[in-house]
Amino acid sequence: MNTVFVRRVWPVVALLAVGLAGCTAPTSPAESTGSASSASATSGGTSPNSSPASGGTGLAAVPGVVKELEPSVVTIRTPIGLGSGVVYRSDGTLVTDAHVVEDQQKHAYKTVQVQFADGSQSQATVAGVDDVTDVAVLKVDRKGLPAPKYATGSPEIGSLTVVIGSPLGLDETVTAGIVSGLHRNMPPSQESPHGAIDLLQTDAPISPGNSGGAVSDANGQVIGLSEAYLPPSSGAVAIGFVTPASTVTSVADQLLTNGTVKHAALGVVPTDLTAQIAQRFGLSTTTGALIVDVTPHGPADNGGMKAGDIVTSLAGTKVANVTDLLAALRKQEPGQTVDVTVQRGGSAQTLKVTLGDLGQQG
Repeated sequence: MNTVFVRRVWPVVALLAVGLAGCTAPTSPAESTGSASSASATSGGTSPNSSPASGGTGLAAVPGVVKELEPSVVTIRTPIGLGSGVVYRSDGTLVTDAHVVEDQQKHAYKTVQVQFADGSQSQATVAGVDDVTDVAVLKVDRKGLPAPKYATGSPEIGSLTVVIGSPLGLDETVTAGIVSGLHRNMPPSQESPHGAIDLLQTDAPISPGNSGGAVSDANGQVIGLSEAYLPPSSGAVAIGFVTPASTVTSVADQLLTNGTVKHAALGVVPTDLTAQIAQRFGLSTTTGALIVDVTPHGPADNGGMKAGDIVTSLAGTKVANVTDLLAALRKQEPGQTVDVTVQRGGSAQTLKVTLGDLGQQG
């Protein structure tokens, strides 16, 4: 799956020439246009008087959502590009995607520049990042910011989505669509070494620079942050991914309280078990996550796992590939003891593994 994380925004002309390459955008010539009055909605056929409060439904609700939520969406500029963000708390706390505030080596900047919907700008401190979930928290020295409501549950498939951000440097751009799917997982990649787990899927257009911006429901409630999209070159049409609000709020609260986020760790290097690998090593199955390496004295090693094991189940969840393994692991807590079923040689074994904390590995 050739997924593009809405990383940095390249100049608009260059992007038109080479195709979309990320959810964050290198700085665009259009970035000087930005204020709330320059917003462009791609959701035609709406009533100018519709709003969440006025009972508008479908696309008729979009103008009201924009009026309510747009002041809470910001543009974030770094030395290598720009992305978007959303007010989290009125005390100057913002949230965005971690990759928006990181350099190409995934090192977080200490400070970034933030532009608000009214055109004013402030320097923001990067208060914390979590690369596993790709969520970051920023702090600006401003009070009384308009903090939106964040959803606590999953939206309904088919319900309205409104995306607000700064694609290609076009500040306060609005697109609309529907929730296309829930609980989408994406495998590890160079952009996302830990994979991307439990995402929402939407057909609302998402482009470079949208990353970290608000995705709302018809009531103006934030259901998540723009995360990634499949580019047209992959054969996809309008397939975008969103980090759910429940993940964003959980991670942001942990970063604000502790400075870190706890994630369960198994202490292994897995790879997908392909037919070619199975044939090469004479394996009897092509389903599961093949363990290439086990960290010495780590959780898996202490639990009896070995390189060459094929994980087929973790904590009662079937594992058909690495993405399944990561998704099952993400649901656990550090310190938990879980059953891990492995295929070793010609027999299956169930091992007891006490999980570690990813933040303390290595």
